[in-house]
Amino acid sequence: MLAQLEADYPDDVRVVYRHFPLLSIHDKAALATQASEAAGLQGRFWEMHDGLFLNQSDWAGLSPSEFEFWLETTAEQIGLDVNQFKNDLNSGELVALAEGAWDSGQEIGISGTPFLLINDIPYGGPLDYSNLETIVRLLRLEEHQFTECPEMAIDPNRDYVATIATEKGDITLLLYPEIAPVAVNSFIFLSGQGWYDGVPFHRVLPEFVAQAGDPSGTGLGGPGYAFDNEISPEVRFDRAGILGMANSGPNSNGSQFFITLAPQPGLDGSFTIFGEVISGMDVVESLTPQDARAGPGQPAPDLILGITIEEQ
Repeated sequence: MLAQLEADYPDDVRVVYRHFPLLSIHDKAALATQASEAAGLQGRFWEMHDGLFLNQSDWAGLSPSEFEFWLETTAEQIGLDVNQFKNDLNSGELVALAEGAWDSGQEIGISGTPFLLINDIPYGGPLDYSNLETIVRLLRLEEHQFTECPEMAIDPNRDYVATIATEKGDITLLLYPEIAPVAVNSFIFLSGQGWYDGVPFHRVLPEFVAQAGDPSGTGLGGPGYAFDNEISPEVRFDRAGILGMANSGPNSNGSQFFITLAPQPGLDGSFTIFGEVISGMDVVESLTPQDARAGPGQPAPDLILGITIEEQ
């Protein structure tokens, strides 16, 4: 799993191997370390290392003396000089190496294996691929985030039309600067920064909403700033095609937005409405169903190719 993560994110993930024999728990941990190093003296470290991991069920229940015989058999199978291997296995140098690896691991706070650091901070959460990939994607997003909400640059008295180019066609939106100026200003700013380019519709729930705006694709990412809700009695989620700001609670708006796929009166009063679809609703309805929170195994999401803004 870690190897796959490193292969998928070579610039962000590094897997480092070091010995950490759990001497206080496993009676054969030191021998396993010494065996890999003894094989390494003959240029076969990884062959012994991999053999130990792949066949752990074969030797885990053996006594230390039985394990030594198993190691000698393995040494012969991977082409080692068995006599040299036997001499090196319990040499003072390798015994000290195993003990030192345990001691130094405790000193630096290694609690077990695998031991993960995320930006130098020990990580003790779930170790499945999906969770770790989510963390990597969110950390990558930090490089592109902003430190504060953009200054107001729009004219609330002008009309703004946004065209979302997608893989399935264009979606044209009439924005509401007079009703939600902060949301419209932020959306136009981020569009101009290329924030939405290549971003997936990570949450498409038929008869509910189609949601996008998170470059990490996890549904947890945002632009690095947040702004207050802008609720107006003049507009409601009373039909399909209403454009709203997604949030994780009051006044936590960022870059994520959604388009309703049916009337959603339950959203009224809790989410900012800042526009509506004026053409391309068929494109919205054709978006691939998706839910980033459901984990892996879903079809590939549809991507936003870019967003252009026309001031009228």
